[in-house]
Amino acid sequence: MNKSVPVGGQAVIEGVMMRSPNSLAVAVRRPDKEIVIKEAVWRSIWNKYPFFKWPFFRGTVVMIEAMMNGMQALNFSAREAMPPEEDAKSSSEAGSPKGDDKGGDWMMMALPMLLSVVFAIGLFKFVPHMAATYAGILFTGTEWTVDDISYHFVDGLVKVTLFIAYVAGISLFKDIRRVFMYHGAEHKAIYTYEAGEDLTVENARRKSRLHPRCGTSFLMVVILVFIIVSAILLPMLPESLKPTDGKPFYFHLILVLVKLPLLIPVAGISYEFNRFAGKHCNLTLIKPLMWPGLAMQLITTKEPTDDQLEIALVALRTSLWREEVGQAANTISDELLVFQDFQAFQSASSNLRA
Repeated sequence: MNKSVPVGGQAVIEGVMMRSPNSLAVAVRRPDKEIVIKEAVWRSIWNKYPFFKWPFFRGTVVMIEAMMNGMQALNFSAREAMPPEEDAKSSSEAGSPKGDDKGGDWMMMALPMLLSVVFAIGLFKFVPHMAATYAGILFTGTEWTVDDISYHFVDGLVKVTLFIAYVAGISLFKDIRRVFMYHGAEHKAIYTYEAGEDLTVENARRKSRLHPRCGTSFLMVVILVFIIVSAILLPMLPESLKPTDGKPFYFHLILVLVKLPLLIPVAGISYEFNRFAGKHCNLTLIKPLMWPGLAMQLITTKEPTDDQLEIALVALRTSLWREEVGQAANTISDELLVFQDFQAFQSASSNLRA
C-alpha cells in the first residue's frame, strides 16, 4: 500500500467520513452497536477539468466539494444513528423507506444549507461589518469605512471572536461534543496511517488529536487571509459602492454581498498555505503561523473513546481499500455493509479486496 496517498475526513453523527483520491467512505455506529458502512467511487471535478487542480484554483474546489460531501455524509449518519422506532416514524412521515437516499437527499439538504448560508452571512459578515463601521463613531466620532485600516482590524477581530464563541458555545451540547470526539478519532486514525503504522486502536490511541490539515485550521486561516485581502482590495471599490454618512442603510448590505466573491481568492490562498504547512509543519517559521488553527482544535476535537477510534479506523480502511483495488472494482455502496462489531469487521475485511 502506498503510504503517500492523501486522506482527509470529517466527523459526522456517531461516525466518521473518510475521503481518499478515489473513494468516499462513511462508517457509523448504530444504536444497537452495529457498524454500518457506505462506500463509493469518488471523482473530483478536476478529474474532468484538470485546470481546477492548478494552485489557487483547487482551494475553492476543495472547499465546495468538502461542503457537499459533508452534508451528504451527515444526512446518511443522521438516519443510521437514529433509534429504530424514531427512524420508522420519520420514514413513515416522509413516505420513503430507509436507505432510499437518492431522490430526497438533495431536497432534504437544500433548505438546511440555504438557512446555514444565510445565518453564516449574517453572523460572520454583516455583524462584523457593522461593528467595524460603528466602532469608528465610538473611537473617533465618525464611521470607519473600508478605506480605514482600523475598519479591517476591527472587522477581523470581531469575526475571530464570533467564530471562537460560536464553536465554544455549541461544544457545550452533548451531541456536538460527541461529534468533536469523533473528530479527534478521525485525526488520530489519519496520523496512524501517515506514520506507516498498523491501523489498530492501540496505535491510534497514542496519536495527537490536533492535525495541521484540519478543516478548523483552514477556517481560521481563511478568516485571517480575508482580513489582508479585504484591506488591499476593498479600498479600490468605486465610491458609489462604499457606505458612507448620508447614504441609505442598504449600502451596508451591498458591501457585505460585494465581499462574498473575495472568498474565491481567499480560499485559494488559504488552501495553499495549509497544504504547505501540512508538509513542512516542523519548520521554525511555520509553527507560529499554524498556532491559531491548532489552538482552535483544542475546542473542535476531544479525546475519543476506543469505540470511536474503531469507527474512524473502519472508515479509513474502507476508503483505502479502493486505493488498492482501483476504481474498476464493484462499488459496495448499493448494499450497505453491516458488521456486528469491530472484531467482525476485522475478520471480514479480507472480503473487501478484489
